[in-house]
Amino acid sequence: MTRRLPEYEAKRDFAVTPEPAPGKAAPHPKPTFVVHKHDATRLHYDVRLEIDGALASWSVPKGPSYDPAVKRLAIQWSTAASKGVFRTANTALATR
Repeated sequence: MTRRLPEYEAKRDFAVTPEPAPGKAAPHPKPTFVVHKHDATRLHYDVRLEIDGALASWSVPKGPSYDPAVKRLAIQWSTAASKGVFRTANTALATR
């Protein structure tokens, strides 16, 4: 698998942060997914799907539907792109 986040990994001190260091993940038969109810400024849901070993994220403003015929808007995003900033040195913020 190709390393997708070398710049990010170079900015982390894994001896200090509780975040796990990069490495080979234990193989699993199915890709990971997460649905998160996010009560932020406005209630919405975050959906994350594992694609090529990384989690891709979408925001679903009106939430998921139990009816497969109902289509909902899903906006793909990343933390850095949504705020124009990214975390470095574990806690400091830097602009792009």
